[in-house]
Amino acid sequence: MPDQPSGPVDKPQGPELFTWEFATDPYPAYAWLRENSPVHRTTLPSGVDAWLVTRYADARQALADQRLSKNPAHHDEPAHAKGKTGIPGERKAELMTHLLNIDPPDHTRLRRLVSKAFTPRRVAEFAPRVQELTDGLIDAILDKQGAEGGGAGKGGAGKGEADLIHEFAFPLPIYAICDLLGVPREDQDDFRDWAGMMIRHQGGPRGGVARSVKKMRGYLVQLIHRKRLEPGDDLISGLIRASDHGEHLTANEAAAMAFILLFAGFETTVNLIGNGMYALLTHPEQRARLQQALAEGDTGLLETGVEELLRFDGPVELATWRFATQALTIGGQEIGVGDPVLVVLAAADRDPERFERPDTLDLSRTDNTHLGYGHGIHYCLGAPLARLEGQTALATLLRRLPDLQLAADPADLRWRGGLIMRGLRTLPVEFTTAQEKSFG
Repeated sequence: MPDQPSGPVDKPQGPELFTWEFATDPYPAYAWLRENSPVHRTTLPSGVDAWLVTRYADARQALADQRLSKNPAHHDEPAHAKGKTGIPGERKAELMTHLLNIDPPDHTRLRRLVSKAFTPRRVAEFAPRVQELTDGLIDAILDKQGAEGGGAGKGGAGKGEADLIHEFAFPLPIYAICDLLGVPREDQDDFRDWAGMMIRHQGGPRGGVARSVKKMRGYLVQLIHRKRLEPGDDLISGLIRASDHGEHLTANEAAAMAFILLFAGFETTVNLIGNGMYALLTHPEQRARLQQALAEGDTGLLETGVEELLRFDGPVELATWRFATQALTIGGQEIGVGDPVLVVLAAADRDPERFERPDTLDLSRTDNTHLGYGHGIHYCLGAPLARLEGQTALATLLRRLPDLQLAADPADLRWRGGLIMRGLRTLPVEFTTAQEKSFG
């Protein structure tokens, strides 16, 4: 027999995190962490040390634990980590006082002010506008095919192609949230440019994100001033009215609130539509089930299906930053005061202890209390609007471009860099152009 090793046995080496290979498919690595190191200390690409929480039960606890503050002031940050948490550029632009960075009672006050814009009634009233925007973007894709000679004109058959991220998934939520905020139509393309730079992260010029955030803040300050003089039936005007009636919303808070609603209100939905459509294109049986249900006028599978897409490969990979205000234990692991904690929603939502067959896409899954939009007092305020946009976008694409197919090898697709969000850089598709234009 060979000699047996003496001394303690080393723990198995963990997977390499935050590489491009990891970004393409992080789920095997998350499965290893759940099994072997469910609350895992790691050094992030930025150089910041943080705890990753990967099991569902621990994640729910952490998301609702008030000992984990959202305020970066509680971060016991070393000099090399200064300013490397949160949204890029927000600190320099003085946009820190928003819902993702504050705790009660300020969080309670600001959330109450803005929650009126996302009631079921307000979202339902906005549904026709979302449908109009959706159809308009598909019309533009079809028009482009005719202009470029890709199709055979109205009523004729031809082959068309598009990038569903840049031509559809990205502009839809940008224009929708701009409408809600009260950004004039003539200014919305500027917002589209600034937002595009923000989600490109490493893909843009050095300092581009910070410059875009600064430009956005300058515009929002001017817009708030204009809305104070000429209010309308929009979210920024509503925030100003609340402030004027004793809610004590400062000008800086109003600008930060508008900024975070734009930022959180568009990138999550870009990824919901992009990741969701990619999942349907790579799971043809599930896509066929949904198309059949929609053809029969049954929207039930669409509703459960969007929830399943949020669970299976959701738009937010890690919940935003939390910082321990006192020593606590999560999943048997002691967390020190000032330590950053990142809840890995993507790992929790594939935990086999919570979900049956978690790596299987099942659009009819009903036992689906996923964490895709968080949990607790920081549960995503815009979730009803994002669900509306996701359902409308996917249903309309499947109805109007029924033979939509992926036009690239999945292995060749690239996912955007960045810590919090999960989304494709591009989603090339092809389709038959003999589709009816929308009217209305």
